[in-house]
Amino acid sequence: MKSLNQWRADEYDNQLAFVSGYGKNLISWLQPQKGEYILDLGCGTGDLTYEISLAEAEVVGMDASPDMIRRAKEKFPDIEFVEGDGHQFETNRPYDAVFSNAALHWMRNPRLVVDSIWKSLKPGGRFVAEFGGKGNVQIIVNALEEVVERNTGIRASERNPWYFPSIGEYSYILEQSGFVVRQAYHYDRPTRLADGEQGIVGWLAHFGGDYFAGISHDEIQKICHETSQIVLPHLWKEDAMYADYKRLRMEAEKPES
Repeated sequence: MKSLNQWRADEYDNQLAFVSGYGKNLISWLQPQKGEYILDLGCGTGDLTYEISLAEAEVVGMDASPDMIRRAKEKFPDIEFVEGDGHQFETNRPYDAVFSNAALHWMRNPRLVVDSIWKSLKPGGRFVAEFGGKGNVQIIVNALEEVVERNTGIRASERNPWYFPSIGEYSYILEQSGFVVRQAYHYDRPTRLADGEQGIVGWLAHFGGDYFAGISHDEIQKICHETSQIVLPHLWKEDAMYADYKRLRMEAEKPES
């Protein structure tokens, strides 16, 4: 199942800078070295691709969204960016490492993704990723699906575009492909949203597109505001909405032999 979400790169940069902001810390797990050949899978508008390049690694950014790739090329013209699907990609030159931040939870067939990553890596190559883990944004999802079903009669759970695995679930998939899992970490990361009490409305506008297919603009606005009211008591802290993010961070290695 391919996500129907429509990515708007300029708005993404302006309102969702936290995505790459939090991801900078993940580069400390990657530890890119001078001269390494690295893939940034699901690179978005390229901010972390650029950060990796500062280590004098040769890095390629890949994303399924043409608009994200367009924006990345505008921002960082000296870096190679390509449009591609994480479920099925190939390379003529194997990578020393594959890096991915906040993207794998949009790829609903993880076995295909892991298989593509495995094939793209050199023996001894490493895979470092962070993405939504088990329970991620569960408060928001529960409220949204209840409101969509009540207002439209649509079975909203069937439109859920995300894959949020546990440590055990994803480790098993990696190990089945041949990887050795070196580190795995599941943690809570409440994430501050912009726009005060309207924070969830903006978040849904960027990330909830799959739920809204075939629904009128006015109805979508109504659904977003109702959802926001339901989650407000649970997610409001002091001066802002904090989305109930739970992240899964993994490091795995392709054995030398």
